[in-house]
Amino acid sequence: MPDFRPSPDLDMHYRVDDFTDPWRRPQTILMLHGNAESGLAWYAWVPKLARHYRLVRPDMRGFGESTPMPSGYPWTLDRLLDDFCQLLDHLDIARCHLVGAKIGGTIARAFAARRPERLITLTVVGTPPPLRAGAAERVPDLIRDFETRGVEYWARQNMDSRLGSSFPPEGFEWWVKFMGRTAVSTQVGFMGTIACADIRADLAKIACPTLVITTEQSGLATVEETRAWQRRIADSELLVLPGNSYHVAATHADRAAEATLDFLARRGGG
Repeated sequence: MPDFRPSPDLDMHYRVDDFTDPWRRPQTILMLHGNAESGLAWYAWVPKLARHYRLVRPDMRGFGESTPMPSGYPWTLDRLLDDFCQLLDHLDIARCHLVGAKIGGTIARAFAARRPERLITLTVVGTPPPLRAGAAERVPDLIRDFETRGVEYWARQNMDSRLGSSFPPEGFEWWVKFMGRTAVSTQVGFMGTIACADIRADLAKIACPTLVITTEQSGLATVEETRAWQRRIADSELLVLPGNSYHVAATHADRAAEATLDFLARRGGG
C-alpha cells in the first residue's frame, strides 16, 4: 500500500484498485470511509466497482495505517479536504466521482460544496444529517469513555444500531475489532469536531449530480428527515433500501454498489 505526505504531520496511506481493461482510461472514484475505519471498509465494493473505475481508497488522517493525530490536534473539514485534494494532485487526477459512507458522507458533502471543480458526481451512503442534534452535548461523556475504556468498547456499544438486526454475529465482531484499532488520541479529537460539524450551509452549494442512500429505519434519521436535507441538494436523488442499519455501505454493500454503478452510468458522463 503506497503512502503520501500531504503535510509534515501526516503519512497518508491509500490503495488504488483498477481492474479495468488496460486499453481504457477509466474515471476515478475517491472513496471516503467512516469514523474509526480505514479504506479497508470498502472491501465488498471493490470487486463490483474496480472492473469499471479506478478506485482510490485513502486512510483518512488519523485513521487506519495513516499517522494517528494527537488528542489536541486542531481538526477542521477544510484540512481534510486539502489532504484529499493533494492526494488527487499526487495521482494526477483532475476530477473524480466521490463516494462517502457515514461521517465520510459528511466530509464528502463539504467536499462537493467547497471544491466543486474536483468532482463529477457525489454519492453518500448511510450518512448523518448535516447537523446531528445533541452530538456536541454527548462529546464529554464519549471522550471520558474513550480515555478510560478505549475505542473498541465504544464501537461495541453502538454496533447494533450501526449494523442492524440482520447482520451476522461474526460480522458484528469483525467490525468491533476493526474499529477498535483506532488510536484513542485520534478519536478524542475527531468526535469533538468533525463528528459534530455543521454543514447545513454547504448543501445548497452542491452542484454535481448526487445520490443519497439510506434505509427505511436508519438510526441516524427517518426517511422523511433524510429526504428533507437531500432535497436541498438541487440535482439529487434518494434511494431507500429495506432494513434498520445505518452503516448501509457495510450491510447493503452489493445493493448500494450496484445502485452507485447505475447512477454513475446515468449521470457520470462516461
